Amino acid sequence: MNIRIAVVTILRIALGVLLIVAGALKVGHSLDLAASIASFRLLPPTVIAPLAVALPFVEIFVGLYLTIGLFTRWAAILAALQFALYGVAVASAVLRGLAPDCGCFGPNDRATADWPHAAFDFALALCATLVAIYAPGSLALDRRISSK
Repeated sequence: MNIRIAVVTILRIALGVLLIVAGALKVGHSLDLAASIASFRLLPPTVIAPLAVALPFVEIFVGLYLTIGLFTRWAAILAALQFALYGVAVASAVLRGLAPDCGCFGPNDRATADWPHAAFDFALALCATLVAIYAPGSLALDRRISSK
């Protein structure tokens, strides 16, 4: 296995597991997540509740697709967009002098929006972009399907 395939595989699985864990920790805590989303003061109130209900499941499903390597390119594109949007939201909050709880890992996560957090989200977006470009890596269902 060459180094590029190994790196893509490691990134793909790590991002997938991260999204699964983040989503799973939010399931059943939509009120807490809605409060976190609202504290960024970016979205209209009518969008916040449905987003708080759907977001954990989107994270879990995108994470599952990345982890097993199915629809890898599309899942990685969605993950990259998601992480980039998180980074923009965090950076926007910092620029506006807000320090909301991010809610990234459920109600017990009290990490606040700051520049290192924004940088980390943008780094995750970059990693997901690399996976999208060089997908699927090894140990992927996409690879098994395309080889038949």
